[in-house]
Amino acid sequence: MSDSVALPIVEPSQAGDARRIAMSLASRLGFNETERGKVGIVVTEIANNLVRHAREGQLLLRSLTKNNIVGIEILALDKGPGMLDVGQCLRDGYSTAGTPGNGLGAISRLSAFFDIHSVPQNGTVLLSQLWATPIPTSSSNSNIEIGLVCLPKTGEEVSGDAWAIEQYEDRTLLLVSDGLGHGPMAAQASLKAIEIFRENADKSPAAVIEAAHQALKSTRGAAIAIAQLDLAEQSLRFAGVGNISASVISDSGRYSMVSHNGTVGHEVRKIQEFVYQWPKGGLLLMHSDGLGTQWRLDRYPGLVAKHPSSIAGVLYRDFNRGRDDVTVLIAKEN
Repeated sequence: MSDSVALPIVEPSQAGDARRIAMSLASRLGFNETERGKVGIVVTEIANNLVRHAREGQLLLRSLTKNNIVGIEILALDKGPGMLDVGQCLRDGYSTAGTPGNGLGAISRLSAFFDIHSVPQNGTVLLSQLWATPIPTSSSNSNIEIGLVCLPKTGEEVSGDAWAIEQYEDRTLLLVSDGLGHGPMAAQASLKAIEIFRENADKSPAAVIEAAHQALKSTRGAAIAIAQLDLAEQSLRFAGVGNISASVISDSGRYSMVSHNGTVGHEVRKIQEFVYQWPKGGLLLMHSDGLGTQWRLDRYPGLVAKHPSSIAGVLYRDFNRGRDDVTVLIAKEN
């Protein structure tokens, strides 16, 4: 589990703060001097762009791990004027602010992965991933890409929400937990849920929640949802207790999955597992109640084709309730 850190970027001094925080994270993760330098340049360029062009700019940082290699994900969100022609804005020398116009091009070149989505008058999301060492191109045995935003309520240092993933050759299991309330006691409940999830990852989603119900009795309790995705069988097994929302989106439409009322660890009237058909190329979206439920991806042209972290960022930007911890977890079939 790695949570995001959200940094407001609305004035130049905050751009400098963001660079220092990102460089410190890179050092803790073991990035060498050269790779730390790339992180510093990318964060500086992104933050300066937010200051110059954005409204309500935010920069989200989180650590990544893939095949035992660590990395940093940088997600920039704004509600600015957006871009009419993203391709033109990426070309060196193009500028609308009287600068040399090399910022976006430099970010793209230095990033191991780069993604951008912009809608005129609705804002932009920009994603950059950098790794301490290169990721082998054939290193992944999974066809599932994960995107995430997991943030505490404003004013809290820790999030009562948590998430976890276990990936195997034949299946992927995902958990989202929302500890009752917020703050350290809520976080304790969710961390216990993750512990039980990892210990019982060989069991069905319903069996994992049964085990968590016993283990969380000494905590505040939590809302928990677990999805098990099997691409070969094109099936999705799901069990949920409490207010974790889960939906599957594909070219053929969208369907929501069923959770029962209750609090794991305290009052659970029914734990039931449902089996759904998984559509080829589908997208699974799970979120806590810190995110409003009125979102619709089809309102954002081209967004569903973007990286899951870009999608999660847009939903967080536009539908975050602002009064609770929030988690948006997206799993997308490549």
